[in-house]
Amino acid sequence: MSYQAVMERVAKAAGSSGRAPEQITVVAVSKTMGHPEIMEVYEQGHRDFGENRADELADKAAELPRDIRWHYVGALQSNKARLVRPVVHLLHSMDRLTLGTAWMKGQGPAPPVLAQVNPGEEGQKSGVAPDEVPAALEWMVSLGLDVRGLMAIPPIPDDPEDSRPYFGTLRRIRDEVNADHPGVVELSMGMTDDFEVAIAEGASIIRVGRAIFGPRK
Repeated sequence: MSYQAVMERVAKAAGSSGRAPEQITVVAVSKTMGHPEIMEVYEQGHRDFGENRADELADKAAELPRDIRWHYVGALQSNKARLVRPVVHLLHSMDRLTLGTAWMKGQGPAPPVLAQVNPGEEGQKSGVAPDEVPAALEWMVSLGLDVRGLMAIPPIPDDPEDSRPYFGTLRRIRDEVNADHPGVVELSMGMTDDFEVAIAEGASIIRVGRAIFGPRK
């Protein structure tokens, strides 16, 4: 594992963009990882972890320390919302009305969400098209969702710089919608291959798996 190396790279990238490292939330994406690997990172002081399968998240949340802040970072089926909602700190992948309706069901306030955007408009990926974000935010807010920001997964880059235009697009969309939706401030973008470029473009949340945990099981 190279958790400390990642945090050092985050600190350097944050400093280069005129921000403090504490302004960047690093979500350690622990999908497929067992409890020992997660606890090794936890014991170094980390608390934000990400999963992309509802059943796996529910199982881990039941058995691992209660102060972990779980992030759901994958596409979520509406019928699985009931598993994720009680344990998650932030849902990164709100993108359709049926999911929003399911998310609002249950006891107590629904956890906050990020609206997922598909900046490359790739057919195999979830998320709303960039020009549909204002309309999507309207129905999200009308349902009562607490929308904290935007999330995107750009096309897989051959070079980290290939992701920069997509990150810039997400930042511009956020800035445009912020006038009508002042609570929409977070930008969840950037993964192992391009998180430093994402930070340079304004990311406030990055999702890093392989660089922390090594290859997936």
